[in-house]
Amino acid sequence: MDGGARYAIYFAPVDKDPLWRFGCETLGYDAAAGVPCRLKPPDGFSEDEWRASTQAPRLYGFHATLKAPFHLAQGCDEAALLEAFRRFGERQASVDLAGLEASALGRFVALVPRGRADGLQELAEAAVRSFEPFRAPLSADDLARRLEAPLSPAQDRLLRLWGYPYVLDEFRFHMTLTGALQARDLDRARDALAQGYRTATGDGGLAIEQVALFRQPSRAEPFRLVARTLLAGTRSP
Repeated sequence: MDGGARYAIYFAPVDKDPLWRFGCETLGYDAAAGVPCRLKPPDGFSEDEWRASTQAPRLYGFHATLKAPFHLAQGCDEAALLEAFRRFGERQASVDLAGLEASALGRFVALVPRGRADGLQELAEAAVRSFEPFRAPLSADDLARRLEAPLSPAQDRLLRLWGYPYVLDEFRFHMTLTGALQARDLDRARDALAQGYRTATGDGGLAIEQVALFRQPSRAEPFRLVARTLLAGTRSP
């Protein structure tokens, strides 16, 4: 069963940010506009080859996951979620990163923080916990889908508690740029994306000053940006 719409709490750069344009053109989809956009393969890859390599992450749009996709719990609606989302921004502090770098994570390539990322773990944990009351329990099909990937005992426990295995101590901020690649393609994709990222963005620091709420009407459709909220809180000393 499809289960209806899913929601997720992501970091996604604002529309005019060069990082947003780089991510959208790498995946071939603009989640803010909700439409496909020009696909810009990195050096050494054909358009057809790259379109196939980015098929899986294209459905989600360019982002970093804070609260993984979830169906709404019984008795919850989008209006209540939006209000909780707004209040979340009022409580949480922004996070400054020294920058990002392209890295191979298993069989896919993503942008990950370069250097220290103070406050990032706290922001992600707050998102996981704050929006948990809105998350419906995983269906048997969703659980089975998640268990297809090999998980450690700790990840299995987190999956059953929070609906996603890569939270809390297992969280790692990343902005996915590819789907699973063949081993022969992984290094050249990472290197080409690293160069493309530097060219497109200037390779400077990154301020996470807002977070985004995304919505997926059904599993057959892509996620789309619903709202953003500024992070206006103050971090505890």
